[in-house]
Amino acid sequence: MPTIISHPAIVLAVRPFFRMRPSTYVIGGLCSILPDIDVLGFGFGIHYGDVFGHRGFTHSLFFAALVSFILSRFLWKSSDIKRLPLFLFLFCCLVSHGVLDAFTDGGLGIAFFSPFSNVRYFFPWRPLEVSPIGLADFLSGPALQVLKSELIFVWLPCIALFVIGILLRRK
Repeated sequence: MPTIISHPAIVLAVRPFFRMRPSTYVIGGLCSILPDIDVLGFGFGIHYGDVFGHRGFTHSLFFAALVSFILSRFLWKSSDIKRLPLFLFLFCCLVSHGVLDAFTDGGLGIAFFSPFSNVRYFFPWRPLEVSPIGLADFLSGPALQVLKSELIFVWLPCIALFVIGILLRRK
């Protein structure tokens, strides 16, 4: 998986395409890392490859749609933002997590279609170094290599998309 530092990069990338309050972008950033809540399952005996294991249900399109729907209904009532753009923004933030994980070179893949199927997928091109789970494991070895791959394959494309979005908004 990419690091907790890089998952929120999608918020930067899509920001010019959505007009939201600053607090909504913060919620989008939290949504971009929310799928990794599944690592808590390890402590309860849930195995990596299980439906609710790491990169399982919480990384699925269904989970992203469900959470986006619930949050957009809740947030929409307290703001002037239209519900569909809010839903789409949150959905992009949540789905981006699994998409980025599918570009990594480790793990068992992403259960994009959970709970209907637990088949795990990767993209054919996997340039991102997988980040170990846990800060101690991360810092004891591959930190620089992981961050370098994220800079090249996550942050630079996200910055480019942000600039394109700004340019399109000005036209």
